[in-house]
Amino acid sequence: MKIQTIGIRGFRGYSSRIELKMCDLLVLVGKNDIGKSTVLEALDIFFNDGRGSVKLDKEDINKANLAAGNDCIEISVEFEELPASIVIDATNETTLAAEHLLTEAGTLKVIKRYPNAGKERVYISAHHPTAPGCAELLLKKNSDLKKLLDDQGLECQDRTKNAELRKAIWNGQGDLELREIEIEVAKIDAKNIWEQLKSYMPLYSLFQADRKNSDGDSEIQDPMRLAVKEILGDPAIQVELNKVANTVKTRLDEVAAQTLTKLNELNPDIASSLNPQIPDPASLKWIDVFKNVAIAGDDEIPINKRGSGVKRLILISFFRAEAERRQREAGLPSVVYAIEEPETSQHPEHQRALVSALVALSEAPGTQIILTSHSPEIVKKLKFENLLLIAGQHPEEIRNVQESELPYPSLNEVNFSAFDESSFEYHNELYGFIEAEGKLAAFKAGQATMPYKKLNRDGSTTQQHIVLTEYIRHQIHHPENQANRRFNHHELRQSIEAMRAFIQATP
Repeated sequence: MKIQTIGIRGFRGYSSRIELKMCDLLVLVGKNDIGKSTVLEALDIFFNDGRGSVKLDKEDINKANLAAGNDCIEISVEFEELPASIVIDATNETTLAAEHLLTEAGTLKVIKRYPNAGKERVYISAHHPTAPGCAELLLKKNSDLKKLLDDQGLECQDRTKNAELRKAIWNGQGDLELREIEIEVAKIDAKNIWEQLKSYMPLYSLFQADRKNSDGDSEIQDPMRLAVKEILGDPAIQVELNKVANTVKTRLDEVAAQTLTKLNELNPDIASSLNPQIPDPASLKWIDVFKNVAIAGDDEIPINKRGSGVKRLILISFFRAEAERRQREAGLPSVVYAIEEPETSQHPEHQRALVSALVALSEAPGTQIILTSHSPEIVKKLKFENLLLIAGQHPEEIRNVQESELPYPSLNEVNFSAFDESSFEYHNELYGFIEAEGKLAAFKAGQATMPYKKLNRDGSTTQQHIVLTEYIRHQIHHPENQANRRFNHHELRQSIEAMRAFIQATP
């Protein structure tokens, strides 16, 4: 299963519902404290139920909504590339489509609501039967389904399986009156459906920019723990683990039976009141056996005790290795890697290596990546379809940046809009575009001039009056000319804004 869309409402700064379209590699760009990390952390809450990096509390409720009497946080995820079949009633195989659990578009949309930041309530939004006699069948017990079947005079070959009973009832109807409704799947028999669906969902792992400096929560341990989850999810390993678990259970049963036999000899009344309580092998949490996996240096110093730059460098290496492994191996579980500011503490060269690794990793089957970034180096290595600009916390302020505000594609334009970056490179780009269009004279005609000393070949200078944009361009390309005052950042931005305005206004 892969994420198609993400929805958030009432969580931190997002009062109104926002919806983000997900792809294999999605990079959220925007200024600080605008809500980029909120998206990653909302997904951590959705997938990991408070057992991941983020714990939900009442401070997460949007303050405006709370003041208006609405204390509910809502996080929804819509999935595509769904499993061909699922098992939701004992061993009975069925499909999401047969159970009418898909939207009209054929996706699976799961909504989690957290009233007062408390226990989740889980819903599936689906194109579902609403006609009398065939609605809410997923919430009915086996006995209730049999009664409905008999009342309607319908036949079903296997009355022991709820999925077969539902199918017979739905097939026996004329117009099912399909409507987009929400089905609460955490109540009555539908709870089994939700427990099964969870096993098909992708693993989600969040790598945060600021992590606790402790052995139990080290940044480098997270990818290792994720690797453990993936390895334990291998069907061949599952078979072997089940053999071990069943062997242990069989021997424990023998020990318990022998103990009760001996107890019966001493006190039959007590023996008859006791039953061995041995967990089912399927409920065992093998990942806890490997909870202390880590990487340490040659001197046994844990990586989390090293500098942040070293930790992030190892993280880059992990993603590079994962890209190769996931391209090479088949049958791996779906994974979503969420990475907050991967450029933290990294040299630009390492940032570029990281982007290359993440692009390669996103191309592996069953892999999606979502990250936040403040790095122009990262943005310049991506495609427009990978970028989502978050300019505010209202739906209209979250937009794709596939099409530039300028009449040509420019990742420098993205950096200017997202990070307020006024760079020499962007200045040169705009100037070169105006010049190539043959409109440089028209641009200069509308600009004020300022004095500039041109450096001659013999070392002398000639006084000129040129526009600010030319003044800056000359200084960028002729740093050897020290006869003029150096332009400042404010002037660089002023010149960039003047060229952008001219380009946007000129047909």
